Amino acid sequence: MKRKKLLALVMAGAMVFGLAACGSSSSNGDSASSDSEGIRLLNGKPEIDDQLQELAAKYEEETGNKVTIETIGGDTSASDELKKMYQADNMPDIFVIEANQAETWDGMLADLSDEDWVSDTSYELTQDDTVIGFPYTVEATGLAYNADILEAAGIDPSTLTTPAAYEEAFAALDAQKDELGLTAVVGWCTEPNNLGWSSGTHVFAQYLDAGLAQDDTTYLDLLNDGGQIDEDRMTDFAEFVGMLNNYSDPDLLVDGTYDDQVANFAAGKYAFVTQGSWIGATVTSSDDYSGFKMGIAPYAFEDGIDTIIGGAPSFWTVYNDGQVDAAKEFLQWVSEDSAQQILVEEANLISPFDSCAYAPTDPFFDSIKTYMDADKLSGWHTMLKKDGLQNETCVVFNDYAKGTLDTEGFVSTMKDVIAAYYAE
Repeated sequence: MKRKKLLALVMAGAMVFGLAACGSSSSNGDSASSDSEGIRLLNGKPEIDDQLQELAAKYEEETGNKVTIETIGGDTSASDELKKMYQADNMPDIFVIEANQAETWDGMLADLSDEDWVSDTSYELTQDDTVIGFPYTVEATGLAYNADILEAAGIDPSTLTTPAAYEEAFAALDAQKDELGLTAVVGWCTEPNNLGWSSGTHVFAQYLDAGLAQDDTTYLDLLNDGGQIDEDRMTDFAEFVGMLNNYSDPDLLVDGTYDDQVANFAAGKYAFVTQGSWIGATVTSSDDYSGFKMGIAPYAFEDGIDTIIGGAPSFWTVYNDGQVDAAKEFLQWVSEDSAQQILVEEANLISPFDSCAYAPTDPFFDSIKTYMDADKLSGWHTMLKKDGLQNETCVVFNDYAKGTLDTEGFVSTMKDVIAAYYAE
């Protein structure tokens, strides 16, 4: 997809999946002009804007070179802002994309294959064997849990690798709700309009990748081959989701909000929540947070699933018509010691670089690191499905939660919805 096609998409208002950080609600204002001194970076994670500003100041202090950070978030997605910038011939030198948006910028992104940092990570974004994306953090998703509650209930999270183990654990927790101070065993929300990104992207991702090796794209490939699914695997997945429905908070299951879901988990009202490591800072900053330990467990909808999904959720790319050499120099510096210290210790990101000597205080880090060290991270391939599919699949999750679909109906509807979307 070259420049003319991108321009056509822009003019037609084609939508791509928003890059605003999950659950975030802030922005730092207007874009800088295209002739600003130094290089410009468009950031899609407003929750780390302060730390990126510190990063830019450190870079200027060490190198004398200026980087302007432009942060987009809240009601405006970075992808939408990029389309406006492209129309105005005001593109930043470095900008953030998700993996399934790479084709939109085909031919317009610099080749980063020969950069030194590439040999220091396994999370770079490639297209046609060319490195085009710089990973700046690793995130993970699965079933986040309150480790203190599980310990009090006598449940070892390392044993949660089969549907039967989950059923037994959920039943035990449900029987002890009053004693443990729980409102429900699971905080699971299927509201499609504002939380469709959660069910349609991250929970659906479990069907695609749970239990697979990092580079195994079996079910993604099937999906992208005309919208096909493996009905046996989808049935097993549907039965597990049905169990989540049964043990969830009925007040939030169908139309609850992200803020309420995470706030109740922070207050110790749920033993599990269907979110990923990105909720860590929100939980620990809550006035109701008691200091409990956290971890992430697999969506073990089939026997033996012992992985969580992890990887780079998005990437920094270099615009071909921008200041390419200066942008590459900055990215190399970001992969090194002083920048990594800020990103890990101040922004609390998990580094994708093997040489990084710093550890974040993120409450999920120890759990994620255990999976990383054991080579038990499945790939983050949900970002490589056809863009916009999440807006269709999230409705199926919601109908299932409402009870208008049974397990068989969930599978057949998911099959039909996906096939129809890929046929468009």
